[in-house]
Amino acid sequence: MTGGSAPPPAGTGGARPYVLLSCATSIDGYIDDVSDQRLLLSNAEDLDRVDGVRAGCDAILVGAGTVRRDDPRLLVRAESSRRARVARGLPPSPVKVTLTVQGDLDPAARFFTAGDAEKIVYCARPAVEKTTELLDGLATVVDAGDPPDLHRVLADLAGRGVRRLMVEGGGTVHAQFLTAGLADELHLVVAPFFVGDRRAPRFVGDGPFPWHPGRRARVVEVRQIGDVVLARYALSERCPEA
Repeated sequence: MTGGSAPPPAGTGGARPYVLLSCATSIDGYIDDVSDQRLLLSNAEDLDRVDGVRAGCDAILVGAGTVRRDDPRLLVRAESSRRARVARGLPPSPVKVTLTVQGDLDPAARFFTAGDAEKIVYCARPAVEKTTELLDGLATVVDAGDPPDLHRVLADLAGRGVRRLMVEGGGTVHAQFLTAGLADELHLVVAPFFVGDRRAPRFVGDGPFPWHPGRRARVVEVRQIGDVVLARYALSERCPEA
């Protein structure tokens, strides 16, 4: 399995997939508000860009909380991109991946019902049997350890042919990849407004992040896309300049 563009040569990350994190926030760093409606942080032009990034990946990963809260489809939307993937011998959309500790997932969620992409659920060991029964063939359930181990998850994905992984959140999952030093690239989109409510979820919480005043991430691109701004950060030597 290969994505639209080959990942950079393996560097310090070894054989694990190239990991690209994608997130949109408000000016004050929130990824949602506390209302029942999903907060729209991006715009149509940027959503098209994200769709193109998805099309170039082998798998898309979100946390179980995102599956429950946002009910995402995680499919490539553009027909031209789907056709191009099929022409390369790939499925129309990348593999869908989620992480769960308790296995409390709804089999009717669009993660499982939308599209024909392969679905993989990495589950904490104590909940594997329950989750396998709950999903009843809708997804491959994999023991991720107790507690779930991202190194183990990435090694398993690599063994399944995933070379390029896009991580779309939520904040807990992003923080786990970042604090573990397992992210190669970050696409951070900033919307032109504030949420201003500390009850709302932030991009990431507290943690021992490898990037700090003494070790700054490398900025490889800053671009205005309509009324939002995209900043692309290199988080490892595997991230190309262009």
